Amino acid sequence: MKILVTGGIGFIGSHTCVELLDSGYEIVVIDNLSNCSIDAVDKIKAITGKDFKFIECDIRDRELLDKIFSENDFDCVIHFAGLKAVGESVSMPLSYYENNVGGTVTLLQVMAAHNVKRIIFSSSATVYGNPASLPITEDFPLGPVTNPYGRTKLIIEEILRDLWVSDHSWSVILLRYFNPIGAHSSGLLCESPKGTPNNIMPRILNVALKKTPYITVFGNDYNTHDGTGVRDYIHVSDLARGHVAALKYAMENNKVEAFNLGTGTGYSVFDLINTFIRVNEVDIPYSIEARRPGDIDACYANPDKAYKLLGWKTTLELDTMCKDGYKAAVNANK
Repeated sequence: MKILVTGGIGFIGSHTCVELLDSGYEIVVIDNLSNCSIDAVDKIKAITGKDFKFIECDIRDRELLDKIFSENDFDCVIHFAGLKAVGESVSMPLSYYENNVGGTVTLLQVMAAHNVKRIIFSSSATVYGNPASLPITEDFPLGPVTNPYGRTKLIIEEILRDLWVSDHSWSVILLRYFNPIGAHSSGLLCESPKGTPNNIMPRILNVALKKTPYITVFGNDYNTHDGTGVRDYIHVSDLARGHVAALKYAMENNKVEAFNLGTGTGYSVFDLINTFIRVNEVDIPYSIEARRPGDIDACYANPDKAYKLLGWKTTLELDTMCKDGYKAAVNANK
């Protein structure tokens, strides 16, 4: 079985490629390298001991996509490619709509032209907006989302639903991620964004590695147990294994199905920082600043549906997320 992985050299994509190769799938990986490093290709090969084809490609490049599909007989597409920073999306909304939505439409058009009608979409818990209650189940109302990044995810989900309504031979799996952190246990793969990181773990790691003097905590006046935002942090390797479970489901069902991929437990920013300090025995100074636009008080999953239908659940705890993340960052900076 051959799988196309878009955005497959990024943080979540690269870990998913490891799990796919370890599970015996053949993969072709495309990425425009806008927020990741080509080094991940060799690291994936080193971890798995398996080879695969990598092509530098932007999903907005219809001509190159058409060539890739013409040269490969794909069974399914796992679609990660997209811009993903909440704060950046507020200041650069047109870039997010053009890249995430426009690029996905181009990808789907090429898929349809080549009769490849199975897709697993990298969605987000942001599609739920500011939920009225917790934990979040898949049948919660969607939106209104609080930032353009989340809105692109919601728009793409709606496009995929409309596509399935028009043609029931499609199989569409919507994986709504919560907050992936950590790194591969080998220490070879980690989250390594270019420029100033937006996600919390790379910012913590920059402090731990003495690259920055402190981490900025955006807001301590949320309606949570310690005033900082609460999120459902999930180990990226657990999340990656969720895609393998979803792939099996996609091959057996022609429907649209959404799944929450989270642990079901909410941790605050301070919970995360304090756990990191404890398990890695490093100091993480912080500074409190104003909330970022678009952030909400709390967000965590009810992941029961994924366990019931996919047979998937998380196995790695917050301690392991913090240990693995630090180990990989130290290795990357040797």
